[in-house]
Amino acid sequence: MEEFELEPGETITRTVHQHPFLIVLRFVPYLVLALLPLLIVPVFNQTTGMLLPAAMERFILGVYWLFVWLAAFRMTTRFFLTLWIITSHRIVDITQYAFFDRRVSSFLLSRVQDITTYVERLFPPLIGYGVLNVATAGRDEKFNMNGIAHPEEIRDLIMREIAMLQNADGLGQRVTNTVIDALR
Repeated sequence: MEEFELEPGETITRTVHQHPFLIVLRFVPYLVLALLPLLIVPVFNQTTGMLLPAAMERFILGVYWLFVWLAAFRMTTRFFLTLWIITSHRIVDITQYAFFDRRVSSFLLSRVQDITTYVERLFPPLIGYGVLNVATAGRDEKFNMNGIAHPEEIRDLIMREIAMLQNADGLGQRVTNTVIDALR
């Protein structure tokens, strides 16, 4: 991925996508929309007594199914290209809005103030997905990842990375203070 570059010493810890169950749920309306003309056209022909020429009927159905397929493909693209990348120093939020509309933002782990997980209603606890919100210092906006698998596990991973980063900074600060004290 060329959306961002890793800093020296920074490693990718985990890449997080939405739970696969969500794409199955999102395909259901498109499946219904794709099958709907197969039910409506015969009923329309019988109730009105009006028959469209076969070529016209195929053309209209073809255009209709093309738009349904395009919408389903857009949803699939958004699903697979929206992700969070957790590194040893920061979290990168890549959100795909449309085919050519993508937002990439990142925030340092040292700026994380609050991490909240939500697993509520019927399906999320049964299947194991939920919402992870991360609030940072100095920003009004929260970074949200909706529908991720096992949000508590991701929250714990982020907390471990923050603790490791703070321990590394604390050790570096102690060494620096010791060197300064020795020079005095």
